Amino acid sequence: MDKRSKIYVAGHRGLVGSALKRKLESKDYSNLIFRTHRELDLTNQQAVNEFFEREKPEYVFLAAAKVGGILANNTYPAEFIYENLMIEANIIHASYKCGVKKLLFLGSSCIYPKLAPQPLKEEYLLTGPLEETNEAYAVAKIAGIRLCKHYNQQYGTNFISVMPTNLYGPNDNFDLETSHVMPALVRKFHEAKVNNEPEVVIWGTGKPYREFLHVDDMADACVYLMENFNTDDIGEFVNIGVGKDITIGELAELIKEIVGFKGEIRKDLSKPDGTPQKLLDITKLSSLGWKANISLKDGIRQTYEWYQSQIK
Repeated sequence: MDKRSKIYVAGHRGLVGSALKRKLESKDYSNLIFRTHRELDLTNQQAVNEFFEREKPEYVFLAAAKVGGILANNTYPAEFIYENLMIEANIIHASYKCGVKKLLFLGSSCIYPKLAPQPLKEEYLLTGPLEETNEAYAVAKIAGIRLCKHYNQQYGTNFISVMPTNLYGPNDNFDLETSHVMPALVRKFHEAKVNNEPEVVIWGTGKPYREFLHVDDMADACVYLMENFNTDDIGEFVNIGVGKDITIGELAELIKEIVGFKGEIRKDLSKPDGTPQKLLDITKLSSLGWKANISLKDGIRQTYEWYQSQIK
């Protein structure tokens, strides 16, 4: 990408999209284009086609998606599969029709089978049943990967896909009904501290392992890959993670310490755990010359500071 290349970041207000915007601006990319949902409904094929024909972006970061935690995925599966399929199909097809030089599609580590061997290697895709609680979202993301693969195969496009692990950081969703585990716990511990509550309740046993990557590291990896590698270098897709994980129980203890909550942690065993472990194998990413820089403790501290600044 040239510094004057016309770059479209789809989903620039979300967790990943806003981090991509910050990273690109910090690297002096000056011809960036964005649209809010009100300005452009990405599930509307005609609107997306007209936008691409009018703006003619050269590079596309496809970070727009409907996302949420276990509760949201379980409650609204039809919305999760429909909206994500529409968004990715519309943007990928419009990118092909308008001659986009390169597109980067952001997937999710939930694409892997529920009981796949750990750590998760790229070749484990579609080798077993998915986790039931987020199957709709996972199927949509798998479809996005395969859209990129088959457009490359049939049309000679240069569309690459990346699979991030669990992300967190500024502009995350802290709504307790729809958020992922990290922001939900940050909010729970903060509110318990402010309200002098005796305990914080976490879902499940606390035993599942999760890997967490700061979203600014994620954005750095995406821009690095877009600048340096093509689909022939990457293959069907590449995992992006840190290569180590932590139990939900340990995560809760760490957030409790950072927030400064003095009460107890209680586990609600009536709630689901989700997948037992989701640790990405980052061998391919490491071979491409990239690694994460932000430690989990530093990242959570930064995220908590950002959250406090927002509620003030």
